Amino acid sequence: MTSKIDKPYVLRVAELIYTKIIEIKNENPEVNNIQAFEIFMTTKDYDFISSGEFHENWISELKDNDFIDKITGKKINEETLRLLDIQKDSMVKFLLKIPKLYYTKTHFPLELSQRAFNHLWRVCESYEMWCKETKQKNLIKLNLID
Repeated sequence: MTSKIDKPYVLRVAELIYTKIIEIKNENPEVNNIQAFEIFMTTKDYDFISSGEFHENWISELKDNDFIDKITGKKINEETLRLLDIQKDSMVKFLLKIPKLYYTKTHFPLELSQRAFNHLWRVCESYEMWCKETKQKNLIKLNLID
């Protein structure tokens, strides 16, 4: 997952989501992007991110390591920590999951589920835009921004 180009810390969760969706598509070649996102929303990885646990674990790990990121070896400043905390709050808010209420009787996603889906899509688009801007088009597998 790492590359020679430093990616912004706020893209770490986006990269995780993006990678998991690619894995879903590789395991299920018949599914399209929309279906892969919907499958992702039923996984433990989604629960891990949507509960805030991903960010809580990462921030706890940083505190234990004097705020040195294990992947980059760089110290994370307070502003970045505030951004990660804001990102955690938005993930919890937008990825709110209500079990067994994903679809209405007409099979249309409920508003909360659609909001979660849209948020995931935008997060993955952001990752693709960063890949494109940093000339790492080989990392773009879902082609969401084309």
